[in-house]
Amino acid sequence: MIIEQLDNPLPGSLLPTLAGGYYTDPAVFAQEQERIFEQSWFCVVHGSDIPDPGDYRLVQVGREQLIVSRNRRREVRAFFNVCRHRGMRVCTEEAGTRRTFQCGYHAWTYDLDGRLIAAPNLTRMPDIDRDDYGLRRIHVREWLGYVWVCTAEEAPSFEETVLSEVVNRLGEVESLDRYQVENLAIGRRIAYDVHANWKLVIENFMECYHCATIHPELTQVIPEFAEGWAAQTNVGLGAEFGEGIEGFTVDGSAGAAELPLIAPGQERRYFAITIRPNVFVNMVPDHVIVHRMFPVSESSTYVECDWLFLPEVVDSARDVSKSVELFDRVNLQDFDACEKTQPAMSSRLYRTGGALVPAEHHIAFFHQWLVEALRP
Repeated sequence: MIIEQLDNPLPGSLLPTLAGGYYTDPAVFAQEQERIFEQSWFCVVHGSDIPDPGDYRLVQVGREQLIVSRNRRREVRAFFNVCRHRGMRVCTEEAGTRRTFQCGYHAWTYDLDGRLIAAPNLTRMPDIDRDDYGLRRIHVREWLGYVWVCTAEEAPSFEETVLSEVVNRLGEVESLDRYQVENLAIGRRIAYDVHANWKLVIENFMECYHCATIHPELTQVIPEFAEGWAAQTNVGLGAEFGEGIEGFTVDGSAGAAELPLIAPGQERRYFAITIRPNVFVNMVPDHVIVHRMFPVSESSTYVECDWLFLPEVVDSARDVSKSVELFDRVNLQDFDACEKTQPAMSSRLYRTGGALVPAEHHIAFFHQWLVEALRP
């Protein structure tokens, strides 16, 4: 069910938003699960969440629950959490370590590469191909230290989807490479249950028209945000720290050790990238912040946010609380705004949507992408 209204003209400098039903209709959310989340590269776990052979985590991508793990060669594998015999969940705990994966119903057993290796009376069934009846594998890619999966039969090009988002924002992938995100360590992780549609979260992250209203700490560190223009508006241009600001911290004091390979144009600047459909990457001189969103329903989104620092900063137990507190406050302020917006999406006054001012016009490209993705 696609709710067409993007061609509805508005006067002057305003552009139309999505209609309210896009944020409240379970049928729209079901389409998003099938045609966006299950067809896209989706970032699920950090590599350190599954450091050793047999370590696994369960994740939800669209309608599918997946097992993400490492085999004995420490290679990442991902499978549908569905036994090939009668369909029982193979893993029922959210995370753990297994030497093998065994279904608790009839004891069909799979190795860490998903191959069927044992089952009651299996030797009496020589016609069963142990590879064909193994756990169903999913496309996997490691990038930025995270595991990305795609449940589609044929995965889209990683370069033309994920990496193109970086190019569209920074002008080149090399600008992100200088932060060496894959070599950073998690200094803090905070999870948020947001009672709002995932698209409201993305739209909020993409614009700064609201920054002067709800982000006093952020606009103190980056005063230009108070003017309402987001860091994502101009290709390759980051937002500059204010005069006298030493670091991206809640009080503007110095942060941790600066990342060694960033370019002069990246010092004292904040950059942000939206990687559809579920990742935000925020880069500052001494750390990187990565949000992973997991849409739960048409009105609920689970978000995990990682603060990544140089490994020596994390290993030294250096106090990074002021760095964490700044964006944690930003997150809480943003999510509160999203939660207060969600109920109005059901109002008859928002049936045909709202308006985007010029500082928000780039959100229209996200809306167009979404509508096109949902077309049959």
